[in-house]
Amino acid sequence: MGFWVLNSGAQWREMPERYGKWETVYSRFARWRREGLFDRILERLHLRLDAEGKIDLDTTMKKATTTMKKTTSGLKEGKGGDSPSQLIDAKIKELSDWRGETLARVRILIKQADSEVVEEWKWRGVPVWSHAGIICTGETYKNVVKMTFAKGASLEDPSSLFNSSLEGNTRRAIDFHEGDKIDEKALKALIRAAVALNTSSAAQRAGTRA
Repeated sequence: MGFWVLNSGAQWREMPERYGKWETVYSRFARWRREGLFDRILERLHLRLDAEGKIDLDTTMKKATTTMKKTTSGLKEGKGGDSPSQLIDAKIKELSDWRGETLARVRILIKQADSEVVEEWKWRGVPVWSHAGIICTGETYKNVVKMTFAKGASLEDPSSLFNSSLEGNTRRAIDFHEGDKIDEKALKALIRAAVALNTSSAAQRAGTRA
């Protein structure tokens, strides 16, 4: 298989016959790479490991961003240089089911809670909302829409909104399933608390540097 070639450094023609015809394997591997399959797998793996507290996604992304700046000369991600907000619009439209409706409603609540929020598009397909750092992400899976709060473990959650990624020391998440009702008042309060924590942390870092 393709991973054997990558791991061994051998030529495709040298691939063991037990993996099948090398031409077929190469063709399939090349197609998946063109379609961005491996990038999507890696992105989802990063999100899962981050939610479990096994990696620091902020640090990971800072390193990745530095690499991107060196290799892409500042090119915007997205077809035709679409803005993050436009890409989020397109994602909601593409979903065209309860997940799109839920993501759209969550997006509205975030903007209502923080008029200065910045929309971003990271990891080739994940909506991110930031203010002095990441507030939360809006991930969509087959059966769930997940809001992952970057510093959720440090936030008070009196309404017990967090129901996922509870094991880690940094992140916390809210999983919305089809038919779930959003506690909009509590969610907006949680978003405001996340913004307050981000701005406080940013001010402390600035004071330390001074």
